[in-house]
Amino acid sequence: MLRRKIEQILTNWKNTEGHKPLLIKGCRQCGKTFSVLDFAHKHYKNVVYLNFFENTNYTSVFAGSLEVDNIVMMLTALLGERAVFEPGKTVLVLDEIQECPDARTALKFFRTDGRYDVIGTGSLLGVKGYGKEPRSIPVGSETIVDMYPLDFEEFLWANGIDPSVIGMLKTHLAEETPVPDALHARMQQLLLQYAVVGGMPDAVQNFVETKQMNEVLRIQRDIVRSYEDDMVKYAERKDKSKIRECFQSIPKQLSKENKKFQYSVIKKGSSASKYEGSLQWIEDAGIISRCYNLSITELPLDGNAVQDVFKVYMKDCGLFVSMLEDGTQFDVLQGNLLGYKGAIFENLIADIFAKMGRKLYYFHKDSGLEIDFVIRYKGKCTLVEVKAVTGNAKSLKTIMRHPEKYHVESAIKLGNYNVGRSESILTIPLYMAFLLTDF
Repeated sequence: MLRRKIEQILTNWKNTEGHKPLLIKGCRQCGKTFSVLDFAHKHYKNVVYLNFFENTNYTSVFAGSLEVDNIVMMLTALLGERAVFEPGKTVLVLDEIQECPDARTALKFFRTDGRYDVIGTGSLLGVKGYGKEPRSIPVGSETIVDMYPLDFEEFLWANGIDPSVIGMLKTHLAEETPVPDALHARMQQLLLQYAVVGGMPDAVQNFVETKQMNEVLRIQRDIVRSYEDDMVKYAERKDKSKIRECFQSIPKQLSKENKKFQYSVIKKGSSASKYEGSLQWIEDAGIISRCYNLSITELPLDGNAVQDVFKVYMKDCGLFVSMLEDGTQFDVLQGNLLGYKGAIFENLIADIFAKMGRKLYYFHKDSGLEIDFVIRYKGKCTLVEVKAVTGNAKSLKTIMRHPEKYHVESAIKLGNYNVGRSESILTIPLYMAFLLTDF
């Protein structure tokens, strides 16, 4: 069984006095249902489980009065012995809650009542035009947590890397000392594996158990097809084809030298007015992350972001690689990336940063000056340059030579290196990106 960080979040939630109903949202197949049910059966005497996607009849329970006693009466009548409600000992799990908006409205009644815990999960809660709206959003009556596919640290756990080893890496980063060669080589290998496997639980479990990359690729492409099916099933009729075209353009977008998202790449002559809503749909479904260009390299980053100039990365790097041509997985594992090396490793770091909860930013000027990512690190605006192999990071050095113009004092170069420092530039291996947790 894969160890997930959501387990600690669920434990903290349950142990918080007076906790509200919990709503966990995230892309399809990222492990929400498994994690919630595993936690529920370990920590509650009674688990009442409703999956609104699998059984649409459950929606009728919430069609009338949303008073808790009425809902309990209806569920015990419908489910019999499978629905046991004891105050303080029962959790109600509402899976795929977006399929029953009135169930989400009911969360505020459970919050006021307080006898039973409620955990909801939703895959498309952010999607606009979904067509199913609750009577009212239970503002203030729910705690919302975003869940992602496995991040790199969870992938390390799945592959037998002990937390003490990760602690050792943290020490080398803090003290800016090189990682021992054997560990360094092992971590580089695991990072390349994560780049192609990604964090979808089914893909990771299969990889850990069999190491059969053809089966991993089949699982990933099935997931991508399921996303495309969602676009057809849940989007408004007029948007269906545009959303799929937008989604399928992502590999082409990232293969460009200038990776700024361009609507004309989707279809020649296209504009934001035609595809902007389609891109938003994909983002709201939890499939992609936007990385915004900054007007200036200064904090606050969000305040200096240019909202209509951005790059788009897949939330899960493994799914991105699966969308590329056959043989790409082999090339990545061999370190032979050719023209796609920049796109893959940028998406890899975007994956790691986004799953840490970082918003993504970059810096580009028409002169050609470009920094892959800009983050807040240790309270400072910090440049991050990503190199698939060794490189001289010309743009980064240019900016660092002119603090009077760019107001930046620190920079990090991520690449095929060990830990080291040259004046204000910290050089670290790509696999250490997940350790840059100090905001």
